[in-house]
Amino acid sequence: MKKGIHPDNYRPVAFKDMSNDDTFITRSTVNARENIDIDGVTYPLVKVEISNTSHPFYTGKSKLVDTAGRVDKFMSRYGNRKKH
Repeated sequence: MKKGIHPDNYRPVAFKDMSNDDTFITRSTVNARENIDIDGVTYPLVKVEISNTSHPFYTGKSKLVDTAGRVDKFMSRYGNRKKH
């Protein structure tokens, strides 16, 4: 590996899956705006929309994740058109 290209500010960071409230801790350099206390330790908190605990590939369940109303927006534009 090349020297001097990897960051040296790795620290434990908590990632929270907002679709099922699952939280996991891993090392990261990501900037976080919030903190969370887990077992008496304060970690920087990064909120994610989907993780391995909620993704259909890992869970085996088909679940439509629509956080910004994209499906409804698409259906209102193109879903009601009928082929002639």
